[in-house]
Amino acid sequence: MSTPEEALERYRREQPRIERAAKLTAAHIRRRAARARINCEVSSRAKDVRSFILKAQHKQYLNPWEQITDKAGVRIVVQHQGLLDPTLNLVKDELTLVGEPEDDRGAPGAEDRLQYPRLHVQVLAWGDQVGDDGRPYECEIQIRTEATDLWARMSHKLMYKPTSTAVPSDVRRSLYRLIALVELYDLEVQRGVEALADHPDIARSNQLLEEAAHIFRTFTDHEYRRDLSEEVVDVLAQAIPDQSHYADRLAKFAEERRGDLERAFMDYGPGSDHFLRHGRYLLASQPESLIIFERLSTAKLLLQGLWADELPQSMLNDMADAWGVSL
Repeated sequence: MSTPEEALERYRREQPRIERAAKLTAAHIRRRAARARINCEVSSRAKDVRSFILKAQHKQYLNPWEQITDKAGVRIVVQHQGLLDPTLNLVKDELTLVGEPEDDRGAPGAEDRLQYPRLHVQVLAWGDQVGDDGRPYECEIQIRTEATDLWARMSHKLMYKPTSTAVPSDVRRSLYRLIALVELYDLEVQRGVEALADHPDIARSNQLLEEAAHIFRTFTDHEYRRDLSEEVVDVLAQAIPDQSHYADRLAKFAEERRGDLERAFMDYGPGSDHFLRHGRYLLASQPESLIIFERLSTAKLLLQGLWADELPQSMLNDMADAWGVSL
């Protein structure tokens, strides 16, 4: 049991550790999601001191340290609602749950109301960070679709900040009506993704890029240019005669050459001097770099021949330089 003043003082003292716990948890989920081929964005945060104070006062908690359970938070944003259950199952498998998930999607009696479907999981944070009492920190994980995340962030700014003026009921109703559009958007995105996955001409390049992107996220969470990836992967697909088992071959290559890949990304990839200062080695900051490195290792002449007629030779020269092979 702690007073609000004691809880605040403790939070100020432990906030750096709580932030570290949240980052470690997010990184662990990001790696596991990539290996499970779940397309998602994972972010983390520690509640800032002002938010901690406001929540303790607004909720009038008697024991704020124990009752404020989102001191460390992780948000997982997936592409569409079809990925919610696989992501929830991944969290259950990879982390230690504290209580049952809070899942409002199928709540009885909710079908006739417009509301934000919460999907929150309380877990023990991943890693070695512990509080002054020696206990590991808890972390609240929110799982949302891209559309729901947009709505939740927008509505939170307008409706849920402590204020002396209540939000007019017609404004609140208007905001909640948007939930219907969110549901439609999610369904159409899922339908589109599944339809494209079944299209033979599009599926081949998309599958290659998605596989490379999943593996790439185990090395870095750097954002990449999707339009550039699609252009390059269309050429790379021609350099892979048998694609039926290529996903497994690429994954095996990444594991066997992980040390070499880590060095290449460190020296030439996102955050490197070559990338930030000189503007070269652009493809080393893209997920298709994994396919390029693999093809340079196993089918260099085939890749060269196809590349020459389709893409700037300087790009391939840079990648060969980064991988330490001659052309």
